[in-house]
Amino acid sequence: MSTSLLAPCRTRPALRIARTAVRTYAARPEAIGDPKKEIIRKALYPGNIRNRASPTGTWRSDVAKALQHAIPSVQAHQTIERAWLLHRRHIRKQREAELARKFECMRKAMEELERVDSRLYMEANKPEDPRARTDAERELAKRLKSTEVRTLEARIRGLFPRELRVPTDTPPRSGWDYEWKPFPRPL
Repeated sequence: MSTSLLAPCRTRPALRIARTAVRTYAARPEAIGDPKKEIIRKALYPGNIRNRASPTGTWRSDVAKALQHAIPSVQAHQTIERAWLLHRRHIRKQREAELARKFECMRKAMEELERVDSRLYMEANKPEDPRARTDAERELAKRLKSTEVRTLEARIRGLFPRELRVPTDTPPRSGWDYEWKPFPRPL
């Protein structure tokens, strides 16, 4: 904990800003075309701009002054920190209690299923190998191109499909692909 930023002082506080090296020598040349990856990257990881304050960036020139104005003493800062940690602990305990309640309900439901129909209980608890393929999938893989076979093998049953695109507010530059068909999945 740094108390130098919170201690009242009459002179302007000296800020030590860690300078981080930026790797420009190994930057990949951006592909010409649809800039959606660059837009998403800039939205998620804003640049470290040192010449102006950025509300979403990683640097503000007036941090020390704002901290001294908002939190006048070290004791106030420590009290706020303890209150925040207490708040987070309460939220964590509520989540743990809710998960324990849900787990207990699931355990009771599984006991009831075992009592009612042991065959369905065994089927529900059967371990499944995510890499295992059905006969229909193996037959389909023999007729597909190598890229489609890789798509079929990369798909793990029950998970979010990888071939879906990132949802955007605007259509792609190339327009609508009227010939697109979803990849056939025998499950």
